[in-house]
Amino acid sequence: MTTPLPLLDFDAPAVPLVHLDHLWFQVGGTRCNLTCHHCFISCSPTNHSFGFLGLAAVERLLKESVRLGVKEYYFTGGEPFLNKEIVPILERTLHYGPATVLTNGTVFLDADLARLRRADAGSPYSLEFRLSLDGFTAADNDALRGAGTFERILRGLRQLLAHDFLPIVTVAQAREDDAGLVEGFLRLLREQGYRRPRLKILPILRIGAEAGRHRGYHEDERVTRAMLAEYDVGQLLCSHSRVATDRGVFVCPILIEAPDARLGDSLAEARTPYPLRHHACYTCYQYGALCANASSADRDA
Repeated sequence: MTTPLPLLDFDAPAVPLVHLDHLWFQVGGTRCNLTCHHCFISCSPTNHSFGFLGLAAVERLLKESVRLGVKEYYFTGGEPFLNKEIVPILERTLHYGPATVLTNGTVFLDADLARLRRADAGSPYSLEFRLSLDGFTAADNDALRGAGTFERILRGLRQLLAHDFLPIVTVAQAREDDAGLVEGFLRLLREQGYRRPRLKILPILRIGAEAGRHRGYHEDERVTRAMLAEYDVGQLLCSHSRVATDRGVFVCPILIEAPDARLGDSLAEARTPYPLRHHACYTCYQYGALCANASSADRDA
């Protein structure tokens, strides 16, 4: 487990939970078959600090979420498809609302994707996939995600396309000299048969493994009360979202390793304001709801 995020000793502004629109599930815990050098939770095959969420736990939270007005569900990890119950979990979720699963795409089984295609077709709600790929060349991607991952992720992309899913390909903007980034990715994705690729550019979060790879946050990279004076807090994930883990409900998927980010055992207990005392909150302030599907960095071409 990585060192917990330090609490900053300053008068941090608090953001209320305006409405619980999005519910996240840390369904893959911190287990991942890859060890990415920029992972903000430092997930890996040996990181067991958070465990899988099972179908029964997810079902209980789904039922609670209906009473609280949740409109959309997200599934993350770790790698969600390492959880043997992920397919029935997603099938069940599609009875409640739209579902998005964040994945590296390297452990798909065609039988599972076929089953999820049937579930998606039979539901009034949509099933989305967000596929992580961090370079439009093997050299760039594999430097962050590990040797051979470029081809494995592209194989997963082609599997999704073969089952008529249109994944959102997410790209961490890990370099400052990223001229031509969007064009390079769109060209690569079209070469894979993705005729109208969907692309989401994500900012780097300078915690976890990324803090060691490049740098952590500077002391002045934090959110102050003055910065929120004319700011629409509705752009922040913590104003409309919470994340459920096997250790309780936390304020957001980014801060699950911060002890103060645990807000309770239930969604009802977690409906409290949260002070933006962590450096990672500064990135959310800069870029808005970076974890959700919609953002100004999305490209659909």
